[in-house]
Amino acid sequence: MAEFFGVLGDPNRWRILSALAMGEHRVRDLAAAVDMSESAVSHQLRILRTMRLVSYRKRGRNVFYCLKDDHIFNLYREASEHLDEPPEVE
Repeated sequence: MAEFFGVLGDPNRWRILSALAMGEHRVRDLAAAVDMSESAVSHQLRILRTMRLVSYRKRGRNVFYCLKDDHIFNLYREASEHLDEPPEVE
């Protein structure tokens, strides 16, 4: 579990997951969305695939990436909502 959350701790991977939470993308589109090179995005996607956070499908010459399943989307959504909550005043 520590390795899983360690993977999520990388800001670039989190930005990629954020883009994928909106829908599937090709590497080229992800690179533009997160302002990274296609090579860097591909490297991060390999790590995310290894941890079963993202999956892909091929359509002709295009490869489309998406969040692996609803568990990952829900994890992303819950973390985002938690971080958007105002801090408690003591």
